[in-house]
Amino acid sequence: MSVATPSVLARILQSTREELERRKRVLALEQLQRRVADGAGERAAPRGFRAALDRPGIAVIAEFKRRSPSAGVLREGVDLAELVRAYERGGASAISVLTEEANFAGSLADLAAAHGQCALPVLRKDFVVDEYQLFEARLAGADAVLLIVAALSDPELLALQGAARALELDVLVEVHDRDELDRALGVGAELIGVNNRDLRDFSVDLQRTKKLRGAIPAGVLVVSESGIGSSEQLRELEREGVDAVLVGETLMRAERPEQALRALLGGHVVGGSESV
Repeated sequence: MSVATPSVLARILQSTREELERRKRVLALEQLQRRVADGAGERAAPRGFRAALDRPGIAVIAEFKRRSPSAGVLREGVDLAELVRAYERGGASAISVLTEEANFAGSLADLAAAHGQCALPVLRKDFVVDEYQLFEARLAGADAVLLIVAALSDPELLALQGAARALELDVLVEVHDRDELDRALGVGAELIGVNNRDLRDFSVDLQRTKKLRGAIPAGVLVVSESGIGSSEQLRELEREGVDAVLVGETLMRAERPEQALRALLGGHVVGGSESV
């Protein structure tokens, strides 16, 4: 089934495909697959991204994101290693790393570095449209990948989810509305992220998670994404039955990220909301 994508997403997907073709010319898929296979015996087993979120209370996926299209650079002179370790000390259950370069200034090097700096499972957050990106993620040390329903047809979503699982990668399937949720459930998604941000106008509404939560069956974990900056919001989402939240800009902008995360989990306002 074809899907209409908001203009912001369509633009990012176009640049993603162009960059992907460039990378394939440098390193063919078969070569990349061989590298993954050759390193299989040396790599540690995946750390279990979904399992890390399946715990009492509400878990936090702390995100490393260098910039956003709407807010620009989020933290000047950021030290990835220092920040990721601060997230781990602050109580994060998992780490998310933006690896898209053109709009978010991310890279696979950031992902690999984050994996090497902490014991937490790491999510590759990117605009995945091709199995090539899954092998890249596995080689760089990812434990999970993001698949955005609005960016993929149903056959693409099903194929990429299956390919990711074959590589022992957990899959966070992102949705924005009921139609996308039904499509995610239709392919057997076990971990669903509800993005509270509307990419058409950048507006954020936590009601999006609340409205969709009731339609998600037991056994499927739910992650609320975007616009979360206070412990009150965490408690509110926890009461709705949300299993985890993904928090990026609030923590990236915090003067002391470890303390900010502790406050978010412990009952004090961190402040701020997130940008695309």
